[in-house]
Parts: sequence; structure tokens; C-alpha cells
Amino acid sequence: MDLAQQTAERRPACLARLAEGTEPFHEPRRDDCPWCGSHRLRVRLRTRDLIQGKPGHFTLARCADCAHTFQNPRLSPEGQEFYRLGSGRQDLGHRDFWRQDLCQGAGGAAAAILTRARPSRTRQLAGVRALSRTGEPESWLDVGTGRARFPAAAREVLPYTAFDGLDGLDGDPGLAEGVRRGRIEEAHHGRLTDLAGRLAGRYDVLSMIHYLQGRPDPRAELRAARTVLRPGGHLLIEAPDPESRSAQLLGKWWASYRQPHHPHFVPLANLCRELDELGFTVVGVDRRTPHVPSDLTTACALLLNQLLPDPDLPWRPRPQGALLLRLRRTAWWAAVPLLVLARAADALLAPLLTRTGLGNAYRVIARREPEA
Repeated sequence: MDLAQQTAERRPACLARLAEGTEPFHEPRRDDCPWCGSHRLRVRLRTRDLIQGKPGHFTLARCADCAHTFQNPRLSPEGQEFYRLGSGRQDLGHRDFWRQDLCQGAGGAAAAILTRARPSRTRQLAGVRALSRTGEPESWLDVGTGRARFPAAAREVLPYTAFDGLDGLDGDPGLAEGVRRGRIEEAHHGRLTDLAGRLAGRYDVLSMIHYLQGRPDPRAELRAARTVLRPGGHLLIEAPDPESRSAQLLGKWWASYRQPHHPHFVPLANLCRELDELGFTVVGVDRRTPHVPSDLTTACALLLNQLLPDPDLPWRPRPQGALLLRLRRTAWWAAVPLLVLARAADALLAPLLTRTGLGNAYRVIARREPEA
């Protein structure tokens, strides 16, 4: 079945869900910070769905006391289902939505650019090498693993470690592929917070690579990670840095905001304090090597996706003609040189950006201390 047929079949269901507008997709707006409870909230940005083009507006608020940034109001369970990446045309895994072909599918062009902006193997393995200095772990759980590309790369550094994966969703189809290709040995389906009791004390290392910002309760995820780790085990976290100057400069075009799919952005200081309270000792912090050189490329792609929106989407009332589709595809291909230049600028400027506060991510390695 081609994309046009998929769109035609899904249009009635999408329009029915939108009959009452987008209000049911949001929880009530809160007037306090979910991290520290402060009522000193400021609007950080307002935006729309820049990737899939689904209707609705989204607000990120920032706490003036602890600097935590969060979606306010956040999505309701119904909203999470409606805005789920890929839900308009096809079902794709959390880390693997960004693998559609150029100019195909909802936000396909932006998705294709984001896919190709994955961290290089050198950056991907920097955290693994830093952690390996503490010794070679027997068992490692990668949370939100997608198709388990990260464990597959990590085996280059730790060939004798047993890697398992957890999707963090209700049935990520990419997890089975990871097992089939031998990238992970065991797959856990479900949410870490639900499975923590069953996996208690089982792993020497637990990794969360760009995972926390997509969870409704980051603190609950950290508590669950502590339960799963053995005493003396290590937690590896990589996450977008909301204090990055690139986030301030690019605003809603900053790739990591990715609204409405990321409800929380935890500042580095807040994360380290929380880990300390949970009985971890932070043994490594890095705001340079986790940087993914993709900010300019993604900003251009998202802007083009707004200027050249897909005319045939299941949440639009009427199907559009083939002529508009061809014109959009042609315009996107004409914009490829701009994207190539942006990609080159990202790569060339990366060393400078990471030295001037413009890096877009941080890494934390923390050791779970034994019970007192």
C-alpha cells in the first residue's frame, strides 16, 4: 500500500479525533514547577508541530528558580497517542522514526535530515570509553535502545559485555530487529519504571542516551535506574543541554526541543543534585564530546518543512492533487544545496561551538553507592 492510500484510509479516523479540537490532547496547565515546586514560571517558547505538521500549539515553560524547562500544559495520554511520531502514516520506533526517505511521509524531509545527523561513531563511543576505565562490566542495559545501534557500537570497546535492550515504549518494533541481528542478547518490552522491580540489581551499567527528555517523569526514571543497577554499578546519561547557547539562539528551531515529544529538559546541575540524593556519586561530566553537529542542518530542514509542508496529510480535511506533491518534492530537491552547506558548517564549526558554550548535549556518568 502506497502513502497516498495509507493517508486516504487514515483520514476519517484523524478527522474524527480532531472534531472537538486539540483541547482533549492536553492536561490542565500547572502553575508550579514539577522539579522544585516554585511558582516563578516564565514562558520559554511557543511553537507548533514542526515535524509532522499536526494541528495544535505547545508551550515550554522555564522555572526561574531551578531553571527546569518543561512542557506546560503537557500532553494527555490521548494527546501522546495522537502526536506519536509516525502515527499519521506508519508506526516506527522511538529512536528510529528519523529514517524515512527524503520527501516521503509526514515531515519526511526533516526526518531524513535528522536521521543523518546522528552522533558519529567517535562521539557515540566516547562515553563507553570513559566508562570502561572503571573496568569491564558483565552486563549492560540500554534503555530506549531503538534498533540497538548503540550497543552494537559499544561492543567494539567492550566485546565481553552482555548487552540487553529496553524499548521504553509499548512494543517498539525495532527491538526485535536488534535481537535478530545480534546487537543485544535480551529484549525487555515496556517502561523502565514498570519493569524495575523484576530487573532489580541485575545490571552493572545502565545507559539512557537521549531518553530522559522524552519521559513524563524523569525522577521516576532515575529511581528505577537505581533499582536496576547493582551496588557499584554505573549510570550513563546523555541528554540535550537546555542551558546551551544554541538553544537560546535557535529558539523553536533547535532540534532537541522537538515539540510536542519532549516534555522535560533537565539542567545539568539539577540532574547531578538528584543523583546525589539518590545515592549516586557523579564520577564524570562532559559538555563537549556529546555535542551532535546538527543544529544548523536541522534548523534549515524544519524551516523548509514549514515553508514547503506536505500537502497530503491524514489530518487535513481534503486530499491534495498529485501536482502539489510533485512541486513539493521538486522544491525540496532544489533546497538540497542549502542543506549540504548547513551540514558542512555544522561539522566545521563543531570544535569551536563546543568550546564556547554552544554544545547541544551533556553526558553524566554516576556510580551507585552501596546502601549505608
